[in-house]
Amino acid sequence: VELRPDRDHPLSKGFACPKGIAMTEIQNDPDRVLHPLRRRSDGSFEEVGWDAALSDIAARLTRLRRAYGGTAIGWYFGNPATFSYSHPLWLSGFMAALRSPHLYSAGSQDVNNRFAASALLYGAPTLVPIPDLRRTDLLLMIGANPLVSHGSIISVPRIKDELTAIVRRGGRVIVVDPRRSETAKAYEHVPVRPDGDAWLLLSLLQVILAEGREDAAAYADAATGTAKLRELAAAFPPERTAARTSVPPEVVRRLARDLAAARHAVVYGRTGSCLGRHGTLVAFLMDALTMVTGNLDRAGGGLFGTSPIPVDELLRVSGLATYAKTRSRVGGFPDVLGTFPAGVMAEEITTPGPGRLRALFVSAGNPVLSVPGGTLAAALDDLELLVCIDLYVTETGRKADYILPATTFLEREDFPLPFLQNYLTPYVTWTEPVVPPRGAARQEWEIIDELARRMRLGVGMFRVQRLAHRLGIRPSPRRLIDVLIRTGRAGDRFGLRRSGLSLRRLRTHPRGIVLGDHHETGTLRRRIVHKDKRVHLAPPEIVAEIERLKAAPEPPADFPLRLIGLRESRSHNSWMHNAPALMRGGRGHLARVHPADAAACGLTDGEPCQITSAHGSIELPVRITDEMTPGTVAVPHGWGHRDGGWRLANAAGGANVNLLASPRPDDLETLAGMANLNGIPVRIAPPPES
Repeated sequence: VELRPDRDHPLSKGFACPKGIAMTEIQNDPDRVLHPLRRRSDGSFEEVGWDAALSDIAARLTRLRRAYGGTAIGWYFGNPATFSYSHPLWLSGFMAALRSPHLYSAGSQDVNNRFAASALLYGAPTLVPIPDLRRTDLLLMIGANPLVSHGSIISVPRIKDELTAIVRRGGRVIVVDPRRSETAKAYEHVPVRPDGDAWLLLSLLQVILAEGREDAAAYADAATGTAKLRELAAAFPPERTAARTSVPPEVVRRLARDLAAARHAVVYGRTGSCLGRHGTLVAFLMDALTMVTGNLDRAGGGLFGTSPIPVDELLRVSGLATYAKTRSRVGGFPDVLGTFPAGVMAEEITTPGPGRLRALFVSAGNPVLSVPGGTLAAALDDLELLVCIDLYVTETGRKADYILPATTFLEREDFPLPFLQNYLTPYVTWTEPVVPPRGAARQEWEIIDELARRMRLGVGMFRVQRLAHRLGIRPSPRRLIDVLIRTGRAGDRFGLRRSGLSLRRLRTHPRGIVLGDHHETGTLRRRIVHKDKRVHLAPPEIVAEIERLKAAPEPPADFPLRLIGLRESRSHNSWMHNAPALMRGGRGHLARVHPADAAACGLTDGEPCQITSAHGSIELPVRITDEMTPGTVAVPHGWGHRDGGWRLANAAGGANVNLLASPRPDDLETLAGMANLNGIPVRIAPPPES
């Protein structure tokens, strides 16, 4: 009926983002899918029962498996899947049972480069530092806008308060961004040329190392490759990189010296830093900067959060904490946490040969809108089976053979398993369902479990669990989590530790339990997976990537502007444009352009413009604003609804900005297969007369 902030919550203290409050409208949306839908021959959908849907899907998958093996079946999961503890566990177990490599996620349009960088630095992709906001004196943010996104790879419900507190105690918050974002307006802004982050970070390293401002004692015994890193950085003095970054050399030198001189400092980046041509290198260099200034694994620097459940160990034992363990059939990209880049899915479907992708599940995702380029929509028609598990008939779902109704987070129990290490304040919570599922909606794990039973597959993170499933012993996710909590570092050991945690105890604390004021420091050495227990500052992959950076050509002159994305406080990727509360005020999809560029291109505020890249063209209204740096165009992602079953979203229109990105696998970022969605060369003009 209503959602409102909880003033008594120990972390949020009454804060809630507008999207969270608007979930009542998604929960009760008349356009929501509430029963299994099956495609008719004319392309329309009809309601069917769960038994009919799952029996047919299982039979078709079994036939494909017998004919081509489990490698013919794939799965793509979107961002919301990660916010359900049971969903990724069960789908990963299902794919493991099939022995299929075709696992894809939205991570290649978001954060996989961060995991790849951690694998190269520490040997563990899930070992990701979070900025210690409460004790830092200088926070350098690259391509992050937490006043809108509320933070990512760090969980801080009141992040604006935390950033303001840094300044109030005499510290600094510095935002490096091509756009004067909401966060940049509130603090210090360093404008940068789109996709210039790698050159800027290497120049910061060059100044610090060349001037002897590093904290050598901090990494003398903790790292290898320091001499090679110094040699590599020497080729990037600020005067030489200014053309790539648009940051004056004196600004770079001052920033480097301030970073080195601060008592406590940390470098943090998010989506804006992830989606350029060198995303993994950028993430790697941010940690390298934090380390050489003596701030990695130290108070006020980059901390490695701990969890009441040994997440790192569980992922390693289960075989999910991988990087480059296998390579994709198309493009030879390394896996990241067992997933391949979504940018190769179209080619994996259309390229003949062993391992060709013939059947695909899509859960909590809309890859037709979110992957680079526009080739996936047509490729999906070549599949022998497409099944979507979702709340809506999305643009992807419109092409499905079946659409299966999922629950919202309000209709299921949940546990923040992947995020326990990311809380700024160590914390754990469990939530029970608020309301029963609407219609015939089911949790994703229930759908997967029943499908696996019909296919006689054992599902689970561990081999023993998959064996138990085949023998008919099928513990629920709730029971599995209870065991993990009770045997974890803070668990009750099944009653042996009276003050320890258990699921029963968490249920008596509906606002969760705060486990401490800060995460521990000094934990990195024992958590590094590299055999030498050291941070690797110059692995061969990074050395090769820096050589590629040196040889990177200038963008073509016939596309003089650079396209970037941006976050909107009332959008969550592609799935919340059907909530009236979030679309009020005549909200639309706009391209933001600097006044000088608008004048040069003949654009008028509020009128349509045409943006063209080497790969596609879109039209949408323009907003002329000096928040943009000259030469840069910003367009939010997630728009361009046309064919989905969501009436308000379809009426809102907009354009799919990812049509401007390259669909070619060769143009994906090398080390993590990241989509190149930032810094795309474009030109802009009034649309041609019809």
